[in-house]
Amino acid sequence: MVRVIVIGGGIAGTAAALGLHKAGFDVSVYEAYPDGAEDIGAFLTLASNGMRALAALGASVAVTAIGYPLTTLRVLDGSGAEVANAPLGESGDPLLRYRCLRRGELNAALQAEVARRGISIRHGARLASVEEGPSAVTAHFTGGATATGDLLVGADGLRSTVRRLIAPGAEPLHAGQRVFYGYADHAAPAGAPGTITMVRGGAAAFGCAMSPAGETYWFARVAGEPPAADEIAQSTPTRWREPLVELLRKDATPAAGIVAATGDRIMVTGATEMPLGMPWRSGRVLIVGDAAHAASPATGQGASMALEDAVVLAKALRDTPDTGSALALYETLRRPRVEYNIAASGRISRAATAPPGPARGQAARRPGDDELIRHLEWDADIRTGCAHGGGGG
Repeated sequence: MVRVIVIGGGIAGTAAALGLHKAGFDVSVYEAYPDGAEDIGAFLTLASNGMRALAALGASVAVTAIGYPLTTLRVLDGSGAEVANAPLGESGDPLLRYRCLRRGELNAALQAEVARRGISIRHGARLASVEEGPSAVTAHFTGGATATGDLLVGADGLRSTVRRLIAPGAEPLHAGQRVFYGYADHAAPAGAPGTITMVRGGAAAFGCAMSPAGETYWFARVAGEPPAADEIAQSTPTRWREPLVELLRKDATPAAGIVAATGDRIMVTGATEMPLGMPWRSGRVLIVGDAAHAASPATGQGASMALEDAVVLAKALRDTPDTGSALALYETLRRPRVEYNIAASGRISRAATAPPGPARGQAARRPGDDELIRHLEWDADIRTGCAHGGGGG
């Protein structure tokens, strides 16, 4: 049986483990954090494509038990006038509805599903180096432990150790914005339950949704340099909240009032993206998720893209005769879609009308919905779309 080492127990890593295990492979997950997840407190939305990938992994129930569905998109302009109100994604299918949830809760739910299926997940295992041989790959961890397998999947996020080993010159880029996240307990509702409200104001991009418990989840994207680590460490919630409220008051929308009603649960980070065209693999080593294709959060597709990765990788390894062919097929199928997302998200973050620089022209084609559905259909051979008749391994 093919043995796969997954580095990283976040969304990308746990999803990859679920897919590979379902395809019949022997999978072990190694997570650097002793408590299992790096939870910075932010929330995210899983789009219908991400929910479709979860269904292919057999993990829908684990995720729909947390968070809440979003079925309607409402858009306001800077004056507070409603300019759009429409169904969101595949709102007619309960399994494919957008879902709003906290990142830490999603990590925990996927890790619990990994454990429930008997997949090994080891916490406190921080990768130090990778050694590739002609027939195997070995992960060396700080402290001296090792793990050997036929394939190593780096799902260790934006600051990926695996990526630095196979593509040492590829570093995350700033995408032009600071991103704020917060939770308000007593804000006036900005929309009906199940609705995400987006504000296209002149001061900032803002979005919010109210949970069934009446808590308002919100984000704001503001042009600016990324906050430095010491700035984040030394600042207080008030330090972030008050300037943001003043900025949002330039528009006649509910945004300023929602942020003003937020207490200590507020955080800030920088919008970040990976450069296009960077290497994803070397021999028996592959990177997935944010390690390979992190994008600005402007399109809200980061987690959903990682879930898609998991399904396509598992199917490629299941349906092709050897690991090299499988990884080449995986990259062929995934690169156009995720790099399109990087470029589109970057354009929104920078408020540009065209991709900033000639390298971004590589992301010219986005696979259509029919093609994506075929890629994510578990029982279809990923090479042909025909029914798959065999097991993995």
